[in-house]
Formats: sequence, structure tokens, C-alpha cells
Amino acid sequence: MPARPVRSTGAAALLVAALALTGCATAGTAADDTTPAAAPTAEAPEHDAADMADDAETDDALDDAADDAADAVAAGAYLDYEDGLIEATPGDKVLFFHATWCPNCRALDEQLRAEGAPDGLTVFKVDYDSRTDLRQKYGVTMQTTVVYVDDAGEKLSSEVLYQEPSIDALLAAAP
Repeated sequence: MPARPVRSTGAAALLVAALALTGCATAGTAADDTTPAAAPTAEAPEHDAADMADDAETDDALDDAADDAADAVAAGAYLDYEDGLIEATPGDKVLFFHATWCPNCRALDEQLRAEGAPDGLTVFKVDYDSRTDLRQKYGVTMQTTVVYVDDAGEKLSSEVLYQEPSIDALLAAAP
């Protein structure tokens, strides 16, 4: 019976030695290959030449779009109002206070969409319900009101086009 414990001790020692050798072999090869790389920090984002070229192309496309928008505005356009557009738009400008629930507003809106704004006139469609700040600034109390403004956004004239919501009436309301 004494041979039996020696044999199991020898087998256990052999197993431990085999595992140790396997561990040593992978420590020099596989462990080095699987070491995680340091994550990039927010302070120094990594960009390669392809990313920079893509950024330049995007910038060029945005510049072209801005030039196209400026050309469209210069020739007259019908645009949704956004803060800062009055000052950035050359030529004559008029604010059209529009409400989606107003049938007369929809009639003028449909005509402007179908025929476009008259040459040299930019018509800004202002949401009557949400832009109470502009209604107060220009004294607008009814939808279908048009307000002609100068380059600084100061009121030149205004007219309610409720009875005749048309491009002709819009032009007749010019100062």
C-alpha cells in the first residue's frame, strides 16, 4: 500500500509541473497579445488622414449648401422663420404670421409654395401660435398678418391679409 500514495503524489507533481510549464509558455506569448490597449482619452482624440479628409469634404459641402441658400434667398424665397435670418438675408423681407388651423393662412401658404416668393422678396413663415415674442414685438393680433421689416428687423409696415390671402395682396402691402 505504500506505493499507492507515492504514485498519486507523483501524478499530482507531474500535473502541477505541466500546468506551470503551460502557464509560463503563454505568459510570454498569448498574454502579450491579449493585453488591452489603453483607451483613448477625451483630451486627445485620435484622427487619421482619412478622418481629416472626410472632415474637409463635410466642411466643403456645408459651405456649398450655405452658398446655395444665400443664392436662393438673394433671388427671393419662402422660408420658415429662424432667429438671425432677417439680418442675414439681403433684399426685401416680410414676415408672414401663419397658423396651421387657419384656412386663409393655408391658402396663402399653398400659393407661395406653388408659385414661390416674388423675385427679390424673402417671405418668412412665422408660426403664429408659438412665436408670441414676435407677435408682441410687431403688434400682430391676427393670423395672416404680414410685416415688412428692414435689414435690422425693424417694422416698416404691416397688413392683415385675412380677407384676401394672396401674393398680390402681399405685394400690395409693401411699404
